[in-house]
Amino acid sequence: MGQDQTKQQIEKGLHLYQSNQTEKALRVWMRVLEKSADPAGRFRVLGCLITAHAEMGRYKDMLKFAVVQIDTARELEDPDYLTESYLNLARSNEKLCEFQKTISYCKTCLNMQGTTVSLQLNGQVSLSMGNAFLGLSIFQKALECFEKALRYAHNNDDKMLECRVCCSLGNFYAQIKDYEKALFFPCKAAELVNDYGKGWSLKYRAMSQYHMAVAYRKLGRLADAMDCCEESMKIALQHGDRPLQALCLLCFADIHRSRKDVQTAFPRYDSSLSIMTEIGNRLGLIQVLLGVTKCWMIQKELDKALESIEKAQELAEGLGNKLGLLKLHCLCERIYRTKGQQRELRDHVVKFHECVEEMELYCGMCGESIGEKNNQLQALPCSHFFHLK
Repeated sequence: MGQDQTKQQIEKGLHLYQSNQTEKALRVWMRVLEKSADPAGRFRVLGCLITAHAEMGRYKDMLKFAVVQIDTARELEDPDYLTESYLNLARSNEKLCEFQKTISYCKTCLNMQGTTVSLQLNGQVSLSMGNAFLGLSIFQKALECFEKALRYAHNNDDKMLECRVCCSLGNFYAQIKDYEKALFFPCKAAELVNDYGKGWSLKYRAMSQYHMAVAYRKLGRLADAMDCCEESMKIALQHGDRPLQALCLLCFADIHRSRKDVQTAFPRYDSSLSIMTEIGNRLGLIQVLLGVTKCWMIQKELDKALESIEKAQELAEGLGNKLGLLKLHCLCERIYRTKGQQRELRDHVVKFHECVEEMELYCGMCGESIGEKNNQLQALPCSHFFHLK
């Protein structure tokens, strides 16, 4: 298959993919990969396969194609191709929650001396690196990366990147409990979709609605949360976006738990858990197990709550997710206080404070810890935070 035919077949695949005929598109692209003698065409078709598998939540396949793409880039001996392929490798590892590897591949990208094309990718590299630091609960570095990504987006007038960074910043502020900002950023992302997103994939709209739903729930605006989550889930189902379906199910379950409707929450947690397990989103699994634990606590089933905590703790330790561990110690503290088990209680109080210190979650002004309750925060140019009050 020559250069022109390769190009034609890639376009055919893209057309099928955009019309939601994913499996047909994959077959066309796989045929190009087998038959094409054009390295640049092979590189491009691998990019299409990587994106498609990412959106379906087939992260191990995504990683496999990213590795092949690096070999193709080496064959082409072009630094821009190499930068792009390392970014895809970083993103595959980010999706598989291999955060240290993600950071290391992102650093490789930033050290490559490519042309202006690679410089335009630096915003995406910074975003991926920020998501990885956030997964490891290294908040200051995560914020630095997100702000850098936002600068790249503004300088290159890249509205899609800006939209993605705003969603990540929403997630960031939701984690450290500044719920006003956790809502502000995804609302900004939704505005960008409305103003510029006519030709964009619907996943951008779905993503901003999901992050708005999370913030609304945390602010106690449960009807608004439900509306946004339903909108997001509708798009996720239309597009076969398994990762987003899992997140929406988790959000629905959390909304029902906030209404103290445990019986409706449990089956949604179960559905989310099974998709998260299938796609390998271990960070999402920790969130599901935290929700399940809180449901058991509402029902005063403390031993069942401890079983869920044990599973979540194993995952959080494996990933290096310190915020997950902090939340689990906090829940254990409440359980052992109720059970009157003083030794275990003291043990978890100590571990809780160790986590707070390790994450440097203290206000630089008043010395109180950050992320305990909803509080407006301000970040300095050095990315240290303090309470706005």
